[in-house]
Amino acid sequence: MEPYLLSPLSAADAKDIFYQYLLIVGSLLSIAGVALVVARFVLKRDVHTVWTRYLGWLIMLPIVLGAIWLGRVWFIAFITLLSIFGFKEFARATGLYRDWVMTVFVYLGILCVGAASLVVDPWTGMAGWYSLFRDMPVYGIVVLLTIPIARNRTTGQLQTVALAILAFIYIGWMFGHLGFLANTSQAVGFLLYLILAVEIADVSAFTFGKLLGHRKLRSNISPNKTIAGALGAIAVSMALPWVLGFSFPDGFGTTQKILTGLIVGIGGQLGDLTMSFIKRDLAIKDMGHAIPGHGGILDRIDSLVYTAPLFMQMLQAFYGLDALRAE
Repeated sequence: MEPYLLSPLSAADAKDIFYQYLLIVGSLLSIAGVALVVARFVLKRDVHTVWTRYLGWLIMLPIVLGAIWLGRVWFIAFITLLSIFGFKEFARATGLYRDWVMTVFVYLGILCVGAASLVVDPWTGMAGWYSLFRDMPVYGIVVLLTIPIARNRTTGQLQTVALAILAFIYIGWMFGHLGFLANTSQAVGFLLYLILAVEIADVSAFTFGKLLGHRKLRSNISPNKTIAGALGAIAVSMALPWVLGFSFPDGFGTTQKILTGLIVGIGGQLGDLTMSFIKRDLAIKDMGHAIPGHGGILDRIDSLVYTAPLFMQMLQAFYGLDALRAE
């Protein structure tokens, strides 16, 4: 079986999917831009905060679309780079950055996750060494736990090692699943679906929360999130696999679409709430300021940290990644 080493956009159907998403994204941005102009100049509303977030999307989306257009290697490199900068935010916020030895080894671990996604599996000849990628948490934990022993240190090491392990698994490995998905023959559809669906669910939660929400979902963790917003996001997420069904391969049936809807609708919100409780515990509003109106890298990718691995494991359970990586 030949490895899928060509750019995902080398296939005609992949280009068609990409162009459809380009049209959808362009239309949504145009509608949002017109709505903001009307709200500002006709309805005389203060839309400064929303406008800043909108400008952030105008910067982010071309970069993401460009990485997917360039193909597998560039996209995996892009995800690895996001993981590195996301970890940098986490390390600075938690104080882990003060221990440079531990920090450097987490950086190396993230690079290893990217390398496992990028290289050819020596056992199957497929793009992406899945068994190595799958077992990365074991190797990472062993190495990070060995560092205090090698340094002959005890004081403060439990907290440092715990933060390093959390960062490696959460930011490096879990988010790294999004990069590994670039090895599948349906990469364009899978990646664009996850990225767009997660953001639509996020907007849906905000909209339903504003219109119908009164009861807080988790008041101590994220005071602005409501039960109505959460249910609205799940409802929209459940409909999206049918609305954007062209993203998926033949045989992607009702069961898979239901699970995909639940993964995005529930998993995305869990990812957001997880990052919220981390920030609340650290007494900070945002993990960084890299993206205008959105905060840091981690503030933007937190939902994908949950949805990408859950979605990939669903694909593995139903199809097997080797089958999906075949040309």
